[in-house]
Amino acid sequence: MEILILFVGSFLAALVSGAAGFGGSLLLLPVATACVGADMAVPVLTIAQLIGNIARMTTGWKQIDWKSVGLFSITSLPLAALGAFGFALLPKDIVTRCIGLALILLVIFKILSKRDLPRSKGTLLVGGAVTGGLSGLCGSGGPIGAAVFLSLDLAPVAYIASEAATATAMHILKTIIYSKLTNMNYRALLIGLTMGLCMIIGTYVAKHFIKKMEKGKFQKYVAVLLWIVGIYMAVCGA
Repeated sequence: MEILILFVGSFLAALVSGAAGFGGSLLLLPVATACVGADMAVPVLTIAQLIGNIARMTTGWKQIDWKSVGLFSITSLPLAALGAFGFALLPKDIVTRCIGLALILLVIFKILSKRDLPRSKGTLLVGGAVTGGLSGLCGSGGPIGAAVFLSLDLAPVAYIASEAATATAMHILKTIIYSKLTNMNYRALLIGLTMGLCMIIGTYVAKHFIKKMEKGKFQKYVAVLLWIVGIYMAVCGA
């Protein structure tokens, strides 16, 4: 039953992220934590996100802005590694509270990010550091990374593929670290891979069924839900 919940949750999380533009993996974190435990939730979701980002990256491979990807990765990869080590070494209740706090902060960022970030190397380097640190410790810094790449004024396909390329690199690095420092086994690997496939299907379905939904209103619903979940995890540590 728990595995079924994870797979259905992955599908629904992909629908949410497809409509709201952020929050799919973070929305799935509480479900994964409840089903596989706090020590396995982030590693399992990392594998699932890796699959999804590879798919998005390959669809726009020829349009990737490799220069921006490289600058972003200069800081994102080391901080993602540091965050992953922190996740593996910190007490799990502290990690859970950090995940909850990250949810709250990311919602705040989403609300306050109506102004575009400056288009500069500094934005890529600083944004990469923040995104990488959150990604390693809490599983995702997606909204921040997305805001950074939106500031580059890329074409839609180039934006999606370029942001996915940085996420793919971080997820590969984190998967290696998690496999060495946590008790991630073949069962966790299989669950993560299957969840990734469910997320790909959910993303595809979202394109066909959420076009008529009012995006602004739906984003508010997701933000409120993330806020509630974040407060619960930050306060309860579970």
